Amino acid sequence: MRFLIQKFGGTSLTTPEFRKLVAAKIVSAKNQGFHPVVVISAMGRIGEPYATDTLISVAKQVNREVPARELDLLMSCGEVISGVIMVNTLIEMGCPAVLLTGAQAGIITDANFNGAKILRLEPDKIIEHAKQDKIVVVTGFQGVTEDGEITTLGRGGSDTTAAALGVALDAECIDIYTDVEGIMTADPHIVDDAVILNKVTYNEICQLAHEGAKVIHPRAVEIAMQKNIPLRVRCAFSDAPGTLVTRHGEVYGGTIDVTLDRTITGLTNIADITQITIAVSELKVENPLLKIFKGMALSDISVDFWNVNPEYIAFTVKNSDVEKAKQVLENMGISPTLRPGCAKVAAVGAGMTGVPGVMARVVEALTAEGVEILQSSDSHTTIWVLVKQEDMKKAVVALHRKFNLDKK
Repeated sequence: MRFLIQKFGGTSLTTPEFRKLVAAKIVSAKNQGFHPVVVISAMGRIGEPYATDTLISVAKQVNREVPARELDLLMSCGEVISGVIMVNTLIEMGCPAVLLTGAQAGIITDANFNGAKILRLEPDKIIEHAKQDKIVVVTGFQGVTEDGEITTLGRGGSDTTAAALGVALDAECIDIYTDVEGIMTADPHIVDDAVILNKVTYNEICQLAHEGAKVIHPRAVEIAMQKNIPLRVRCAFSDAPGTLVTRHGEVYGGTIDVTLDRTITGLTNIADITQITIAVSELKVENPLLKIFKGMALSDISVDFWNVNPEYIAFTVKNSDVEKAKQVLENMGISPTLRPGCAKVAAVGAGMTGVPGVMARVVEALTAEGVEILQSSDSHTTIWVLVKQEDMKKAVVALHRKFNLDKK
Protein backbone atom coordinates (compact mmCIF):
# COMPACT_ATOMS: atom_id res chain seq x y z
CA MET A 1 0.00 0.00 0.00
CA ARG A 2 1.27 3.46 -0.93
CA PHE A 3 0.82 5.63 2.15
CA LEU A 4 1.26 9.40 2.13
CA ILE A 5 1.18 11.26 5.45
CA GLN A 6 -0.32 14.75 5.29
CA LYS A 7 -0.15 16.93 8.41
CA PHE A 8 -2.14 20.18 8.57
CA GLY A 9 -1.58 22.88 11.17
CA GLY A 10 -4.32 24.70 13.03
CA THR A 11 -4.22 27.89 10.95
CA SER A 12 -5.17 25.94 7.82
CA LEU A 13 -8.36 24.60 9.43
CA THR A 14 -9.96 27.74 10.85
CA THR A 15 -12.55 28.50 8.16
CA PRO A 16 -14.78 26.41 5.84
CA GLU A 17 -12.90 27.88 2.86
CA PHE A 18 -9.52 26.82 4.28
CA ARG A 19 -10.82 23.35 5.13
CA LYS A 20 -12.04 22.87 1.56
CA LEU A 21 -8.56 23.76 0.29
CA VAL A 22 -7.12 21.18 2.69
CA ALA A 23 -9.67 18.57 1.62
CA ALA A 24 -8.82 19.21 -2.04
CA LYS A 25 -5.15 18.41 -1.33
CA ILE A 26 -6.16 15.19 0.43
CA VAL A 27 -8.42 14.13 -2.44
CA SER A 28 -5.69 14.99 -4.95
CA ALA A 29 -3.29 12.65 -3.14
CA LYS A 30 -5.91 9.88 -3.22
CA ASN A 31 -6.47 10.43 -6.94
CA GLN A 32 -2.72 9.98 -7.46
CA GLY A 33 -2.95 6.46 -6.05
CA PHE A 34 -1.94 7.13 -2.44
CA HIS A 35 -3.70 6.11 0.74
CA PRO A 36 -3.64 9.47 2.57
CA VAL A 37 -3.26 9.38 6.33
CA VAL A 38 -4.13 12.89 7.51
CA VAL A 39 -2.80 14.25 10.81
CA ILE A 40 -4.81 17.17 12.17
CA SER A 41 -3.97 19.86 14.71
CA ALA A 42 -6.48 21.83 16.78
CA MET A 43 -8.14 24.68 14.92
CA GLY A 44 -6.74 28.19 15.24
CA ARG A 45 -4.69 29.94 17.88
CA ILE A 46 -5.37 31.34 21.32
CA GLY A 47 -8.55 33.43 21.39
CA GLU A 48 -10.29 31.27 18.82
CA PRO A 49 -12.90 29.00 20.43
CA TYR A 50 -11.42 25.54 19.76
CA ALA A 51 -7.70 26.33 19.94
CA THR A 52 -5.84 24.31 22.57
CA ASP A 53 -4.54 27.42 24.35
CA THR A 54 -8.09 28.77 24.54
CA LEU A 55 -9.33 25.57 26.19
CA ILE A 56 -6.47 25.71 28.69
CA SER A 57 -7.23 29.33 29.55
CA VAL A 58 -10.85 28.40 30.33
CA ALA A 59 -9.72 25.69 32.76
CA LYS A 60 -7.22 28.01 34.43
CA GLN A 61 -9.95 30.52 35.17
CA VAL A 62 -11.10 28.00 37.78
CA ASN A 63 -7.71 26.87 39.06
CA ARG A 64 -4.31 27.97 37.74
CA GLU A 65 -2.75 24.59 38.56
CA VAL A 66 -4.58 22.09 36.36
CA PRO A 67 -3.43 18.52 37.19
CA ALA A 68 -1.19 17.13 34.43
CA ARG A 69 -3.45 14.14 33.72
CA GLU A 70 -6.57 16.27 33.42
CA LEU A 71 -4.69 18.85 31.36
CA ASP A 72 -3.85 16.16 28.80
CA LEU A 73 -7.50 15.15 28.60
CA LEU A 74 -8.42 18.77 27.96
CA MET A 75 -5.63 19.38 25.44
CA SER A 76 -6.66 16.34 23.41
CA CYS A 77 -10.12 17.85 22.77
CA GLY A 78 -9.05 20.43 20.18
CA GLU A 79 -7.72 17.83 17.74
CA VAL A 80 -10.85 15.69 18.14
CA ILE A 81 -13.06 18.66 17.25
CA SER A 82 -11.03 19.61 14.17
CA GLY A 83 -10.75 15.95 13.15
CA VAL A 84 -14.51 15.40 13.20
CA ILE A 85 -15.05 18.56 11.14
CA MET A 86 -12.41 17.48 8.59
CA VAL A 87 -13.96 14.01 8.25
CA ASN A 88 -17.34 15.63 7.70
CA THR A 89 -15.82 17.95 5.08
CA LEU A 90 -14.40 14.97 3.19
CA ILE A 91 -17.65 13.01 3.39
CA GLU A 92 -19.59 16.02 2.13
CA MET A 93 -17.23 16.00 -0.89
CA GLY A 94 -18.10 12.35 -1.53
CA CYS A 95 -14.96 10.78 0.01
CA PRO A 96 -15.40 8.07 2.66
CA ALA A 97 -13.34 9.04 5.71
CA VAL A 98 -12.91 8.02 9.34
CA LEU A 99 -11.40 9.71 12.40
CA LEU A 100 -9.06 7.89 14.78
CA THR A 101 -7.77 9.38 18.01
CA GLY A 102 -4.12 8.87 18.88
CA ALA A 103 -5.15 5.92 21.04
CA GLN A 104 -7.26 4.36 18.28
CA ALA A 105 -4.42 4.87 15.80
CA GLY A 106 -2.17 2.77 18.06
CA ILE A 107 0.20 5.45 19.36
CA ILE A 108 1.44 3.97 22.64
CA THR A 109 3.35 6.32 24.94
CA ASP A 110 4.90 6.51 28.37
CA ALA A 111 2.99 8.18 31.22
CA ASN A 112 4.83 11.51 31.13
CA PHE A 113 1.75 13.73 30.89
CA ASN A 114 2.10 16.96 28.85
CA GLY A 115 5.28 15.64 27.20
CA ALA A 116 4.91 11.92 26.56
CA LYS A 117 7.34 9.91 24.45
CA ILE A 118 6.14 7.38 21.90
CA LEU A 119 7.08 3.84 22.90
CA ARG A 120 5.70 2.03 19.86
CA LEU A 121 3.01 2.17 17.18
CA GLU A 122 0.34 -0.40 16.40
CA PRO A 123 -1.24 0.99 13.20
CA ASP A 124 -3.52 -2.01 12.50
CA LYS A 125 -6.72 0.08 12.52
CA ILE A 126 -5.23 2.58 10.08
CA ILE A 127 -4.32 -0.21 7.67
CA GLU A 128 -7.74 -1.85 8.09
CA HIS A 129 -9.60 1.36 7.21
CA ALA A 130 -7.22 2.12 4.33
CA LYS A 131 -7.97 -1.31 2.85
CA GLN A 132 -11.63 -0.32 2.93
CA ASP A 133 -10.62 2.70 0.78
CA LYS A 134 -11.34 5.23 3.54
CA ILE A 135 -9.28 8.34 4.09
CA VAL A 136 -7.93 8.01 7.63
CA VAL A 137 -7.79 11.22 9.70
CA VAL A 138 -5.72 10.96 12.89
CA THR A 139 -5.72 13.43 15.75
CA GLY A 140 -2.19 14.76 16.13
CA PHE A 141 -0.35 15.47 19.37
CA GLN A 142 -1.85 12.60 21.39
CA GLY A 143 -1.38 9.00 22.40
CA VAL A 144 -2.29 6.54 25.12
CA THR A 145 -0.41 4.69 27.86
CA GLU A 146 -0.37 0.92 28.26
CA ASP A 147 -3.16 1.21 30.84
CA GLY A 148 -5.38 3.50 28.77
CA GLU A 149 -4.50 7.00 30.01
CA ILE A 150 -4.69 9.74 27.38
CA THR A 151 -1.40 11.61 26.90
CA THR A 152 -0.11 14.48 24.76
CA LEU A 153 3.28 14.65 23.08
CA GLY A 154 4.36 18.18 24.00
CA ARG A 155 5.35 21.07 21.77
CA GLY A 156 5.35 20.13 18.07
CA GLY A 157 3.43 16.97 18.89
CA SER A 158 1.42 16.86 15.66
CA ASP A 159 4.63 16.93 13.62
CA THR A 160 5.89 14.06 15.77
CA THR A 161 2.66 12.12 15.18
CA ALA A 162 3.02 12.55 11.42
CA ALA A 163 6.64 11.42 11.39
CA ALA A 164 5.99 8.42 13.64
CA LEU A 165 3.09 7.27 11.47
CA GLY A 166 5.25 7.74 8.38
CA VAL A 167 7.87 5.40 9.81
CA ALA A 168 5.33 2.85 11.09
CA LEU A 169 3.48 2.71 7.75
CA ASP A 170 6.65 2.94 5.62
CA ALA A 171 5.10 5.95 3.87
CA GLU A 172 6.48 7.25 0.60
CA CYS A 173 6.58 10.79 1.98
CA ILE A 174 5.49 12.97 4.89
CA ASP A 175 4.00 16.33 3.91
CA ILE A 176 3.98 18.99 6.64
CA TYR A 177 1.56 21.73 5.57
CA THR A 178 1.94 25.17 7.14
CA ASP A 179 1.02 28.77 6.27
CA VAL A 180 4.38 29.40 4.54
CA GLU A 181 5.59 28.05 1.19
CA GLY A 182 8.64 26.26 2.53
CA ILE A 183 11.78 26.64 4.60
CA MET A 184 13.46 29.98 3.97
CA THR A 185 17.09 31.07 4.08
CA ALA A 186 16.23 33.48 6.93
CA ASP A 187 13.26 35.01 8.67
CA PRO A 188 11.54 37.07 5.91
CA HIS A 189 10.49 39.61 8.54
CA ILE A 190 14.19 40.37 9.00
CA VAL A 191 15.66 39.74 5.54
CA ASP A 192 13.60 41.13 2.67
CA ASP A 193 15.31 38.98 0.02
CA ALA A 194 15.12 35.67 1.93
CA VAL A 195 14.21 32.85 -0.46
CA ILE A 196 12.67 29.40 -0.21
CA LEU A 197 15.09 26.48 -0.15
CA ASN A 198 14.32 23.70 -2.61
CA LYS A 199 16.15 21.02 -0.61
CA VAL A 200 17.79 20.70 2.80
CA THR A 201 19.28 17.77 4.67
CA TYR A 202 17.73 16.20 7.74
CA ASN A 203 20.63 17.46 9.85
CA GLU A 204 20.36 21.00 8.52
CA ILE A 205 16.65 21.35 9.25
CA CYS A 206 17.10 19.79 12.70
CA GLN A 207 19.72 22.40 13.49
CA LEU A 208 17.65 25.24 12.03
CA ALA A 209 14.66 24.11 14.09
CA HIS A 210 16.68 23.83 17.30
CA GLU A 211 18.04 27.34 16.69
CA GLY A 212 14.71 29.08 16.32
CA ALA A 213 13.14 28.18 12.95
CA LYS A 214 9.55 27.22 13.75
CA VAL A 215 8.46 25.53 10.52
CA ILE A 216 8.85 21.94 11.78
CA HIS A 217 9.71 20.31 15.08
CA PRO A 218 13.22 18.76 15.16
CA ARG A 219 11.96 15.57 16.84
CA ALA A 220 9.78 14.86 13.80
CA VAL A 221 12.79 15.20 11.51
CA GLU A 222 14.87 12.88 13.70
CA ILE A 223 12.14 10.23 13.54
CA ALA A 224 11.76 10.43 9.74
CA MET A 225 15.53 10.31 9.32
CA GLN A 226 15.69 6.89 11.00
CA LYS A 227 14.06 5.34 7.94
CA ASN A 228 15.12 7.93 5.36
CA ILE A 229 11.52 8.91 4.65
CA PRO A 230 11.43 12.21 2.74
CA LEU A 231 9.70 15.17 4.37
CA ARG A 232 8.19 18.06 2.45
CA VAL A 233 7.35 21.39 4.08
CA ARG A 234 4.56 22.89 1.97
CA CYS A 235 1.92 25.60 2.05
CA ALA A 236 -1.71 24.63 2.66
CA PHE A 237 -2.91 27.58 0.58
CA SER A 238 -0.90 27.15 -2.62
CA ASP A 239 0.45 24.50 -4.99
CA ALA A 240 4.07 25.52 -4.47
CA PRO A 241 6.40 22.47 -4.25
CA GLY A 242 7.80 23.59 -0.90
CA THR A 243 11.06 22.34 0.59
CA LEU A 244 12.21 18.73 0.41
CA VAL A 245 14.02 17.42 3.49
CA THR A 246 16.08 14.36 2.67
CA ARG A 247 19.48 12.69 2.90
CA HIS A 248 22.76 14.56 2.43
CA GLY A 249 23.56 12.75 -0.83
CA GLU A 250 20.27 13.74 -2.40
CA VAL A 251 20.87 17.42 -1.56
CA TYR A 252 24.60 17.65 -2.27
CA GLY A 253 25.02 14.80 -4.75
CA GLY A 254 27.20 12.86 -2.33
CA THR A 255 30.00 15.44 -2.36
CA ILE A 256 30.71 18.97 -1.26
CA ASP A 257 31.65 21.23 -4.14
CA VAL A 258 33.42 24.26 -2.67
CA THR A 259 32.91 26.12 -5.95
CA LEU A 260 29.20 26.22 -5.16
CA ASP A 261 28.34 28.89 -2.61
CA ARG A 262 26.12 26.67 -0.49
CA THR A 263 28.49 26.68 2.44
CA ILE A 264 25.66 28.15 4.49
CA THR A 265 22.11 26.93 3.94
CA GLY A 266 20.17 29.21 6.26
CA LEU A 267 20.24 31.61 9.17
CA THR A 268 18.21 31.71 12.37
CA ASN A 269 18.02 34.09 15.29
CA ILE A 270 16.84 33.97 18.90
CA ALA A 271 16.31 37.20 20.86
CA ASP A 272 15.62 38.01 24.52
CA ILE A 273 18.55 36.21 26.09
CA THR A 274 21.09 37.24 28.73
CA GLN A 275 24.78 36.39 28.85
CA ILE A 276 26.11 35.33 32.25
CA THR A 277 29.88 35.50 32.83
CA ILE A 278 31.73 34.20 35.87
CA ALA A 279 35.42 34.93 36.54
CA VAL A 280 37.22 31.68 37.39
CA SER A 281 39.65 33.51 39.70
CA GLU A 282 36.76 34.51 41.97
CA LEU A 283 35.38 30.98 42.37
CA LYS A 284 35.75 29.69 45.90
CA VAL A 285 33.53 26.61 45.61
CA GLU A 286 34.84 23.11 44.99
CA ASN A 287 34.00 21.58 41.56
CA PRO A 288 32.46 24.86 40.39
CA LEU A 289 31.42 23.70 36.91
CA LEU A 290 29.54 20.72 38.28
CA LYS A 291 27.81 22.79 40.94
CA ILE A 292 26.89 25.63 38.58
CA PHE A 293 25.32 23.48 35.88
CA LYS A 294 23.74 21.04 38.29
CA GLY A 295 22.23 23.99 40.18
CA MET A 296 20.77 25.34 36.94
CA ALA A 297 19.34 21.95 36.06
CA LEU A 298 17.74 21.47 39.47
CA SER A 299 16.14 24.91 39.12
CA ASP A 300 14.77 23.96 35.68
CA ILE A 301 16.85 26.61 33.91
CA SER A 302 17.91 25.82 30.35
CA VAL A 303 21.55 26.81 29.83
CA ASP A 304 22.75 27.53 26.30
CA PHE A 305 25.80 28.71 24.41
CA TRP A 306 28.32 27.94 27.13
CA ASN A 307 32.06 28.49 26.90
CA VAL A 308 34.58 27.39 29.51
CA ASN A 309 38.23 28.44 29.62
CA PRO A 310 40.84 29.01 32.37
CA GLU A 311 39.78 32.64 32.84
CA TYR A 312 35.99 32.64 32.73
CA ILE A 313 32.81 30.63 32.34
CA ALA A 314 30.15 32.09 30.07
CA PHE A 315 26.68 30.91 29.14
CA THR A 316 23.27 32.29 28.23
CA VAL A 317 19.77 31.93 29.64
CA LYS A 318 16.38 33.25 28.58
CA ASN A 319 15.57 36.69 29.96
CA SER A 320 12.68 35.13 31.88
CA ASP A 321 15.16 32.91 33.79
CA VAL A 322 17.75 35.57 34.67
CA GLU A 323 16.65 36.39 38.21
CA LYS A 324 16.29 32.72 39.09
CA ALA A 325 19.75 31.93 37.64
CA LYS A 326 21.29 34.86 39.51
CA GLN A 327 19.79 33.63 42.76
CA VAL A 328 21.15 30.09 42.21
CA LEU A 329 24.65 31.46 41.70
CA GLU A 330 24.52 33.89 44.62
CA ASN A 331 23.39 31.05 46.89
CA MET A 332 26.73 29.38 45.99
CA GLY A 333 28.64 32.54 46.83
CA ILE A 334 29.20 33.40 43.17
CA SER A 335 28.79 36.96 41.86
CA PRO A 336 28.02 36.73 38.13
CA THR A 337 28.30 39.49 35.53
CA LEU A 338 25.04 39.87 33.63
CA ARG A 339 24.72 41.23 30.10
CA PRO A 340 21.03 41.51 29.19
CA GLY A 341 19.72 42.43 25.76
CA CYS A 342 21.53 39.77 23.74
CA ALA A 343 20.58 37.68 20.72
CA LYS A 344 21.98 34.50 19.20
CA VAL A 345 22.47 34.23 15.43
CA ALA A 346 23.16 30.81 13.91
CA ALA A 347 24.53 30.05 10.44
CA VAL A 348 23.66 26.47 9.47
CA GLY A 349 24.95 24.42 6.54
CA ALA A 350 26.16 20.88 5.97
CA GLY A 351 28.32 22.37 3.20
CA MET A 352 30.65 24.08 5.70
CA THR A 353 32.09 20.75 6.91
CA GLY A 354 35.78 20.64 6.01
CA VAL A 355 35.66 24.00 4.22
CA PRO A 356 38.29 26.46 5.54
CA GLY A 357 37.60 30.12 6.13
CA VAL A 358 33.89 30.04 6.94
CA MET A 359 34.30 31.61 10.37
CA ALA A 360 36.61 34.20 8.86
CA ARG A 361 33.86 35.22 6.43
CA VAL A 362 31.36 35.44 9.31
CA VAL A 363 33.68 37.73 11.27
CA GLU A 364 34.44 39.77 8.15
CA ALA A 365 30.74 40.33 7.42
CA LEU A 366 29.89 41.36 10.98
CA THR A 367 32.95 43.56 11.41
CA ALA A 368 32.10 45.45 8.22
CA GLU A 369 28.71 46.30 9.74
CA GLY A 370 30.12 47.26 13.13
CA VAL A 371 28.51 44.27 14.88
CA GLU A 372 30.41 43.22 18.00
CA ILE A 373 30.70 39.47 18.58
CA LEU A 374 30.19 38.88 22.30
CA GLN A 375 30.66 35.12 22.17
CA SER A 376 31.00 32.44 19.49
CA SER A 377 30.98 28.70 19.04
CA ASP A 378 30.87 26.23 16.17
CA SER A 379 30.28 22.62 15.13
CA HIS A 380 30.65 20.75 11.84
CA THR A 381 27.40 22.24 10.54
CA THR A 382 26.72 25.40 12.58
CA ILE A 383 28.41 28.62 13.61
CA TRP A 384 26.83 30.57 16.48
CA VAL A 385 27.52 34.16 17.42
CA LEU A 386 26.14 36.14 20.34
CA VAL A 387 25.47 39.80 19.56
CA LYS A 388 23.66 42.72 21.11
CA GLN A 389 19.94 42.40 20.43
CA GLU A 390 19.95 45.82 18.79
CA ASP A 391 22.45 44.41 16.25
CA MET A 392 20.55 41.17 15.55
CA LYS A 393 18.81 42.26 12.35
CA LYS A 394 21.96 43.91 11.05
CA ALA A 395 23.93 40.69 11.71
CA VAL A 396 21.44 38.42 9.96
CA VAL A 397 21.17 40.70 6.91
CA ALA A 398 24.97 40.98 6.68
CA LEU A 399 25.49 37.21 6.79
CA HIS A 400 22.67 36.59 4.31
CA ARG A 401 24.38 38.97 1.87
CA LYS A 402 27.90 37.66 2.59
CA PHE A 403 26.99 34.06 1.76
CA ASN A 404 24.78 34.98 -1.22
CA LEU A 405 21.74 33.23 0.25
CA ASP A 406 19.39 35.19 -1.99
CA LYS A 407 20.84 33.30 -5.00
CA LYS A 408 19.32 29.88 -4.11
